[in-house]
Amino acid sequence: MKHLLSTGDVTRDEATLILDTADELLAVAQRPIKKLPTLRGRTVVNLFFEDSTRTRISFEAAAKRLSADVINFSAKGSSVSKGESLKDTALTLQAMGADAVVIRHHASGAPYRLAHAEWSYGAVINAGDGSHEHPTQALLDAFTMRRHLGDLDGKRITIVGDVLHSRVARSNALLLHTLGAHVTLVAPPTLLPVGVDTWPVSTSYDLDAEVEKADAVMMLRVQRERMNASYFPSAREYSRRYGLDQARMNRMPVHAIVMHPGPMNRGMEISADVADSGRSVIVEQVTNGVAVRMAVLYLLLGGEQ
Repeated sequence: MKHLLSTGDVTRDEATLILDTADELLAVAQRPIKKLPTLRGRTVVNLFFEDSTRTRISFEAAAKRLSADVINFSAKGSSVSKGESLKDTALTLQAMGADAVVIRHHASGAPYRLAHAEWSYGAVINAGDGSHEHPTQALLDAFTMRRHLGDLDGKRITIVGDVLHSRVARSNALLLHTLGAHVTLVAPPTLLPVGVDTWPVSTSYDLDAEVEKADAVMMLRVQRERMNASYFPSAREYSRRYGLDQARMNRMPVHAIVMHPGPMNRGMEISADVADSGRSVIVEQVTNGVAVRMAVLYLLLGGEQ
């Protein structure tokens, strides 16, 4: 792999290699000195055209723990606000010696454009593009599931909520299918995307029926900022039909875990007591995200030695 743009491009062997490498790198987080010299002398640019907390900080921590130099770029307060194009921004960063660019962009396909342009070089990692994909989030989700559930082959994963606007849902659907899991999307009909029947998943409108047989339930945030119409009658109605509360969690199998990519709308798609319960691995997902992103940077930039 030269780039990480989509989980659809990742083979089962490549995904397993990333997850196995992350397993080894996770141990670094428990050490008093959390640094490895692996990427010393390399420069990683975090190129963020959208607001982010977890992803940006996670990539920054991952690069620094591998001893890479990190340049953080935010569209706010930069020449982008003056009309500078993605091409000119990328050329400027490459002139500074960037070896890898981690890009989050509001336009679907922007990372692909950056990776395959004739004026581009170095590794490109997709940190979220529009409503398209977020591959490292799917990798850290799979990593978290594997630590709790073991081999994901044959496991039943239920993803619930705003699938229409969720890049996390698409990336997880593709990656988990590659790893052998059975994925079910649960959402109102208005929040399922056109063409979802071509995805390697099952769909359902009945959350109560699905939680009883799920090994992991992943709740998705309702992305009001991307909505330009009314997709459901009210927040209260949505929470009643598609929110995960204590009663629904109690109907899950005893080994099943609760997940959320964050940020959460507590009281809407997930209740506070479920988010803070012993079956929730939401905080662990953030910890695992650093290890997974370390693994991705290491494998893309570490070279053969």
